[in-house]
Amino acid sequence: MRKRRTWRPGALVVSAALALSALVATGGTASAAADYTQGATQVSTSQAQVVFTPTTVARYVDIHYQVNGGGQQNLRMTESGGTWRQTVGSLSTGSLLDYWFTYEKSGPQYDTPHFTYTHGGGTGSVAAPTFSPGGGTYATAQAVTLSTATSGATIRYTVDGSTPTATSTLYSTPISVPSSRTVKAIALKSGLTTSATATASYTIGGSAATCPTQSDTPDFGPNTRVFDPSMPAATIQARLDADFAAQKDTLTAQMGTGRVAHLFKPGTYAVRDNVGYYTSVAGLGQNPGDVVINGDITVDAFNESDQGVALQNFWRSTENLAVNPSSGATRWAVAQAAPFRRMDIRGDLQLHPASYGFASGGYIADSKVSGQTASVSQQQWYTRDSAYGSWAGGVWNMVFSGTSGAPANTFPNPPETTLATTPVSRDVPYLYIDGAGRYRVFQPALRTNASGPSWAGGSTPGTSLPMSQFFVVKPGATASAINTALASGCHLLFTPGIYHLDQTLNVTKANTVVLGIGYPTLIPDNGVNAMQVADVDGVRLKGLLFDAGTTNSAALLTVGPAGSSASHATNPTTVQDVFFRIGGAIAGKATTSLVVNSANTVIDHIWAWRADHGNAGTWGWTQATGDTGVIVNGNNVLATGLFVEHYQKYQVIWNGQNGRTIFFQNEMPYDVPNQASWRSPNGFNGYAAYKVADSVTNHEAWGLGSYCFFNVNPSVSAYHAFEVPNTPGVRMHNLLTVSLNYQGTITHVINDVGGVTPPGTVPVNVVNHP
Repeated sequence: MRKRRTWRPGALVVSAALALSALVATGGTASAAADYTQGATQVSTSQAQVVFTPTTVARYVDIHYQVNGGGQQNLRMTESGGTWRQTVGSLSTGSLLDYWFTYEKSGPQYDTPHFTYTHGGGTGSVAAPTFSPGGGTYATAQAVTLSTATSGATIRYTVDGSTPTATSTLYSTPISVPSSRTVKAIALKSGLTTSATATASYTIGGSAATCPTQSDTPDFGPNTRVFDPSMPAATIQARLDADFAAQKDTLTAQMGTGRVAHLFKPGTYAVRDNVGYYTSVAGLGQNPGDVVINGDITVDAFNESDQGVALQNFWRSTENLAVNPSSGATRWAVAQAAPFRRMDIRGDLQLHPASYGFASGGYIADSKVSGQTASVSQQQWYTRDSAYGSWAGGVWNMVFSGTSGAPANTFPNPPETTLATTPVSRDVPYLYIDGAGRYRVFQPALRTNASGPSWAGGSTPGTSLPMSQFFVVKPGATASAINTALASGCHLLFTPGIYHLDQTLNVTKANTVVLGIGYPTLIPDNGVNAMQVADVDGVRLKGLLFDAGTTNSAALLTVGPAGSSASHATNPTTVQDVFFRIGGAIAGKATTSLVVNSANTVIDHIWAWRADHGNAGTWGWTQATGDTGVIVNGNNVLATGLFVEHYQKYQVIWNGQNGRTIFFQNEMPYDVPNQASWRSPNGFNGYAAYKVADSVTNHEAWGLGSYCFFNVNPSVSAYHAFEVPNTPGVRMHNLLTVSLNYQGTITHVINDVGGVTPPGTVPVNVVNHP
């Protein structure tokens, strides 16, 4: 019998006033929003009572709170006379209570902003400004009115996306918004703490469209398997085995057209899912523990042709599951483009093949492993916002941020780079089923200086969207149909399949979600760019594979137009588990794979790959062409898990200010024909793997590795792997170079620092520069 959850968070925030009214209750003063009133009152020396009164009857109200930054508590409140109440104990004078609510209104769920209460008194804060009309897409210019619930407060604002201060423009009359821009505002009053910054983004000139209602229980197409715990285990196992047989073989399936997703409804299963190429495995619960696998989710060196190594175990994923492994350990022996997210492993985790052969991975985020995680033969790995019982192993470059149980920062011996927190993170949007059997997409909240899984407190904070707002893209859909859905205000859910695009997909509306399952593959035809994202807040791209077409595209994915300057610090665009391929399956061509122009973008796990192998005639110096993997022009961009390989010029060019990278893995192009054809504009032999532009004055990166394997012409060399301006604001930590099997050399690690790569596949390390 399936256990029913008693707490169901999530929310579709439909009111800009609700989303932005960061109201504060201090010492028992209730504050109001359009949809509810709420407040906190001291009832004893150690207890406070929090109340919430919705303006319309709610079937449930949940409170989430932290005391003095401690563990998050999630509780169903008690209702009496239309008001919901919860008593919080174990408080003392000065205790800071941070709390927020999830409530039901006419079916959908909603989340409120955070509120704070100081036990025993204290200084209050000004209510954050609200906007009327709220941020969104409008056909014509808007006159925006600002207000605050705090009587006598003044408002200061900006319209260029910058953070307002006490000296910013004073609000007195409605603000004219004639073109697309981001408005930010604060409220101030003597004797009170300045409010939180409120933000609203306006897109002017588009149509303020609403997505035509879609199904809440959609058909996910022919390549998506949805399993229910009521199904016989043998039936499920037979389906898993058949899919694995079709997607297993490295020689045939690696560059094939098969795509599949395995989705498990909440419950318990006794199965083994061997995960082949282009296969996504995911639980449909809201939290990892809602789907329990008493068995295995496994990747290994499965094929005889693999010869015991996992160097080509690409393009597969697992997400949002709890696993009780049959032998006490889960094996996830992968290379690139194989994310392991929101997993609860109740045992050990082995990141190497059973044969102990080589592997070239990999990425873990928002996960927990109760036992030991062992990398053994893995060459490099990055773990973000997770919890390990312990960690063992390290070959060249193991990087951790915000991960408890990670090893100490000991680079280069052992080669471990450890950051206590991740500066900015927001886990991926994901599909789940609510208590009524309807599909929704959960959107985890933005985290700053995060550590540990987002669900460590019981559930991931965030909001949710109903499937009625998603256009489900199935094989056969045209680019025109997809663009029509985007223009009408729909989010997108791509199901497993191959999608040829005869026009660019244009994501123009703020907060659009584009979610893929089963490695949907987008191929631009006739030289168009595959996808372009406007310079708006909060777009979330996840789970897509961009495969260059045979006619050259200028770029496969562009985030923000050239010259984008608006700040998106409070609601950045995220590019997560998005992969790029030039050649291998078809003889693809694209000048650049990813161009990031929008400020504050978070690039969280990408693999941009120009093929070094594949189907006959689809790879080689002239067959598959691509200059650069990633170009970053926007300021304040963060990359967590950046894999870029084999491009013909610079692999990464970083032009924006205040950029940061945590973990970089690179191989230079294998197939350079001769030195004369591979020399950078500044006269150096070859091109740096990671170039920070000469104009940049602030940049920082940790845990970066670049390898060479010039097997076509081993006399080729690269002058250096990392090229940065010599200025104190550009700081690089824990870098290395390796010559794989001594096929060519890299003369220096960074600029003129670091020795030439020696024989023996031995790394050359630089701990800090400068």
